[in-house]
Amino acid sequence: MSPKFRPVLDPEFVPASLWNRGYRAAVERSGGQNLAIALERGDGSVSVFRTAVLPHEGANVDINHRYVERLLKFLLWQKGGYRVTIAGDSRIAGYLRTVCAPGGARAFDHQFMGERVYGRPMAIDACPFDAAPVEKETAAPLGRHLDGYRIGFDLGASDRKCAAVAEGRVVFSEEVAWNPSVQADPQYHFDGVHDSLGRAAAHLPRVDAIGGSAAGVYVANEVRVGSLYRSVPQAIFDSRVRRLFFDLQAAWGGIPFDVVNDGEVTALAGSMALNDNAVLGIAMGSSLAAGFVTPQGTITTWLNELAFVPVDYRENAPVDEWSGDGGVGAQYFSQQAVARLLAPAGIDLPKEMPLPVKLEQVQQLMTAGDERARRIYETIGVYFGYNIAHYADFYEFRNLLVLGRVMTGEGGDLILAMADRVLKAEFPDVAERIRFHIPGEQEKRHGQAIAAASLPAIRDIIREGEKPRAIS
Repeated sequence: MSPKFRPVLDPEFVPASLWNRGYRAAVERSGGQNLAIALERGDGSVSVFRTAVLPHEGANVDINHRYVERLLKFLLWQKGGYRVTIAGDSRIAGYLRTVCAPGGARAFDHQFMGERVYGRPMAIDACPFDAAPVEKETAAPLGRHLDGYRIGFDLGASDRKCAAVAEGRVVFSEEVAWNPSVQADPQYHFDGVHDSLGRAAAHLPRVDAIGGSAAGVYVANEVRVGSLYRSVPQAIFDSRVRRLFFDLQAAWGGIPFDVVNDGEVTALAGSMALNDNAVLGIAMGSSLAAGFVTPQGTITTWLNELAFVPVDYRENAPVDEWSGDGGVGAQYFSQQAVARLLAPAGIDLPKEMPLPVKLEQVQQLMTAGDERARRIYETIGVYFGYNIAHYADFYEFRNLLVLGRVMTGEGGDLILAMADRVLKAEFPDVAERIRFHIPGEQEKRHGQAIAAASLPAIRDIIREGEKPRAIS
């Protein structure tokens, strides 16, 4: 590969987009063999990705292994699945079964995709290419309900946001600092959310519905996994955190109460603001969050956890401390990325300084015209340009919504300017069909709150004074 751009602070970066394009070109030249990867989720939906690999022999074996392992990793965290079927080569299936095993290199993925997310053991099967499972995608409308008096909240790693929404208009909003990921007692999480809801409710005559977003995986309001709860012991997680939002719903009289992944609400907010669909939302905050609104205006049952998908294919890529994998999104598009690039940039900050504070220091340096800070944002911009093209291989989108604390201020502008340069030079076809959208501060604050608040549909209710009671 010969990238036209190399990140100034990380010149060894190997863009997944270019590596995969080079691999596919080699397959075309040599004549490859068909392969399909099918992923089945807990609701019975199935995603199928069809590709081709080099003839699986000799020196090609290691190259094929690299391609299919990174591809499966992307698909697992984009779409999710507890049962994987490799159609076309049982040898490749056998290799992936070894890698995605309790003692394998991707043991983290095995545990999370199996027991933590879908509640059943992860399995990798093989079959002939012609016998690949039939694709069965499901999609559903998300939110957009603006009637009544609602509360919307968003739970992040460093703050929780909450807003009161009256007939689609934000009448109150605030941010409260918290630190949930180091808390072992789930009562901390319950009390924090309950407190924010009470603050918002004080500005409404009544509360008809509550909608929220949070980092992690949520299925039908049930918490399956999330970094916000990573310090809670598993047994306590199962008994107290898994049904956290059902407990909060009960505390609020059983009114309609919906919670989804924060990336989905980000994409929904963008779709509502733009009055358009086919939106991929990317939020660069304490980690990387993503969400997707289809061209039809619906959401899928996919996970869209792009913090864990591979974006850098070099062998010695920076390792994510939670998943143990190298070259994944959280290390390139988040506050973690900014912190990782401090030393190469020549900026010395105390190791114990929290990530949000390190980001603030870099932002201040950027505002002051410090060239070291500028190089950090240039580096992230090159990363991003190459990986927008990578995302375009897996998502059908025309609107790219970009937000998060890393994107705040002049640094965010530079990230997008560099990404645009990379796209136009390396992937002009992608650059031509995608437009960036960066919400303003008012739109970010209110748009996200309105989108979250719009999640639940309000059922018919009987009011006793100011307190609604759901009809069963």
